[in-house]
Order: sequence, then C-alpha cells, then structure tokens
Amino acid sequence: MAEIPSDLKFTEEHEYIREKADGIVEIGITDYAQGELGDVVYVELPSVGAKYGRHDVFGTIEAVKAVSELFSPVAGEVTEVNQRLDKEPGLVNSEPYGAGWMIRMRVANASDTSGLLTADQYSKHIGQ
Repeated sequence: MAEIPSDLKFTEEHEYIREKADGIVEIGITDYAQGELGDVVYVELPSVGAKYGRHDVFGTIEAVKAVSELFSPVAGEVTEVNQRLDKEPGLVNSEPYGAGWMIRMRVANASDTSGLLTADQYSKHIGQ
C-alpha cells in the first residue's frame, strides 16, 4: 500500500503539495505515482522564476517504464528547484515526500489549494 501523509494535499494526477511558510508550497509526486512509474532515471524541472497556471505542465519525469508530464497543482512562481534530482533522480522513488521533492513555488492564489484532495480523498481515488 502506498504511503499517504495526512498533512499533504493531492491532485488526481498524483502530485502532492506541502504547505510551507509565507505562501510557499513544496511539490512532488506521490508514493503511489513513483511506484507505478518504477525506477526514476531522469527528472526535467523548470528554472527558478518560471510561472505556471494551475494544471500547467511544469516538467517531465522519466522512468524505466514510462515518461510522464508533471502538472502544477496550483498557479504560482517557482522559487526553488531540487537540484539533487539532477544527479540522484532515484530520490523520487526512495523519498517521494522527503528528499525527492521537486519544486517549491510561491502560490499566486491561496484558494487554489482548496480544490485539492485530502489524504482520505486521495486514498479513495487510488483505491486504497
């Protein structure tokens, strides 16, 4: 069974957000998603300062099984990119909710987070 932390919010496309201080959120893919993808071999992420709307593609993730697009759960501006993933893409597999985070973003509209799934809703979405 996939790990689903109760303090995060989720999308139906299997991204999560962790709300940080001052309107910043941390975004990555869920434990369920990394399990479905298999061994992650490459992650393409945006540059700091890039701006995205809700549901815009902000990057791609390449695994042994497939290549998938990464969708922004909220609108905002990228404030930080996890540079470790350049050399250690497997962190997405081993620590999806920790060292495997992908980007941090300043949220443009705080109400964007209200439409995301709770841990219980996400659990139902993936059939757990």
